[in-house]
Amino acid sequence: MEKRRFALIGTGNRGTTMWGKDLLAGWREHVDLTAIVEKNPLRGERARNMIGSNAPLYANIDSMLAEQKPDLAIVCTPDQTHDDIIVRALESGIDVITEKPMTTSVEKIRRILDAEKRTGRRVDVSFNYRYAPTAARIKELLNAGEIGRVTSVDFHWYLNTKHGADYFRRWHAYTENSGSLFVHKATHHFDLLNWYLDSDPEAVTSFADLQNYGRKGPFRGPRCKLCPHAHECDYYFDIEKDPFLDQLYEDPSKIDGYFRDGCVFREDIDIPDTMVVSIRYRNNVHVSYSLNTFQPIEGHHLAFNGTKGRIEIRQYEAQPWEEPKEDTILLIRNFPNGRQAVERIVVPHFTGGHYGGDDRMRNMIFKPDMEDRLGQRAGTRAGAMSVLCGIAALTSSRTGKVVDIAELMPELANDGSPNSLRTPR
Repeated sequence: MEKRRFALIGTGNRGTTMWGKDLLAGWREHVDLTAIVEKNPLRGERARNMIGSNAPLYANIDSMLAEQKPDLAIVCTPDQTHDDIIVRALESGIDVITEKPMTTSVEKIRRILDAEKRTGRRVDVSFNYRYAPTAARIKELLNAGEIGRVTSVDFHWYLNTKHGADYFRRWHAYTENSGSLFVHKATHHFDLLNWYLDSDPEAVTSFADLQNYGRKGPFRGPRCKLCPHAHECDYYFDIEKDPFLDQLYEDPSKIDGYFRDGCVFREDIDIPDTMVVSIRYRNNVHVSYSLNTFQPIEGHHLAFNGTKGRIEIRQYEAQPWEEPKEDTILLIRNFPNGRQAVERIVVPHFTGGHYGGDDRMRNMIFKPDMEDRLGQRAGTRAGAMSVLCGIAALTSSRTGKVVDIAELMPELANDGSPNSLRTPR
């Protein structure tokens, strides 16, 4: 069997592990790493050692493409850079896998969609949450019509003070880099909704604010390692206690000035940390969504309300008490008619990232003849619709107006896709 030769673009945490070391460890019979692109040479060298590869290092994609002929580029750079790299790779005649979000603006979405159409190559967006066993089971229940026609959804995501704060230490804390967490983080959640409901978001309204981090903090310093308030700051992060991050970022910061332990209270942080959104879908499903970034718990609550019942789950990822290593989906019927009024469906947590979702996604992409019966493999349209939902939410939170997705990108909202036309209003 012929291996797919791939170039890894960007060697941050995700690139070095998920698409580097872990990919080679589990899928070596299907892939071969032929090049690594990283503008910081020290980080690139250390990432290459962590991956266990002898692939040549390049400072940019153009120099790599001039010497290498990979079949595939895997893009793991900061969000605002994705479009340039994706377009350059497509134009060179190779396929692309990109980390989410696909990109950060309407103009960048257009560039990617145009290049994919023009070149005939393929872009996969790594929406690994679709592959998590619990998400797949919920999709099966919805597809089977277990609760009839879905009318509304309650979806609330909680990031704890370890995970949530980390976004505010890094480049994600600036809208120009990440599009805000409405785009960077919530792109996962908006994509799940689009996929679960098999429809497009139509209208979005939102409230959001910076209530805990940034200028709302009681004090600030240049970075955690040099901060005079380290002894009194609840968010103090000692990078030396994490050998992986210390190796990948601390010494390399002397080259590019990027500190992995930035102060979460920097006054120029411009993304919200508390967000609520209302979404109306083309099939007339109404969604209530929220994201909070400084909780004592990590996980989410999700409920689908239908004409024949309700599907509900509370997934625990981290909390100050013990929970079973499994999820319990509640299938609650309005009219049991001899069936169980409440059915508890237990889904075990599997090993690997996202309870096995990362492995299942890599199987789908790299193993031949994989059946995609749930439509889990996501392309540019899915990537675009989730980003558009995030852009609409951020825009609404700043303007106070309801944002029509079709006005942001009419050519995509009315492109004749089965998603956009299924069960029209």
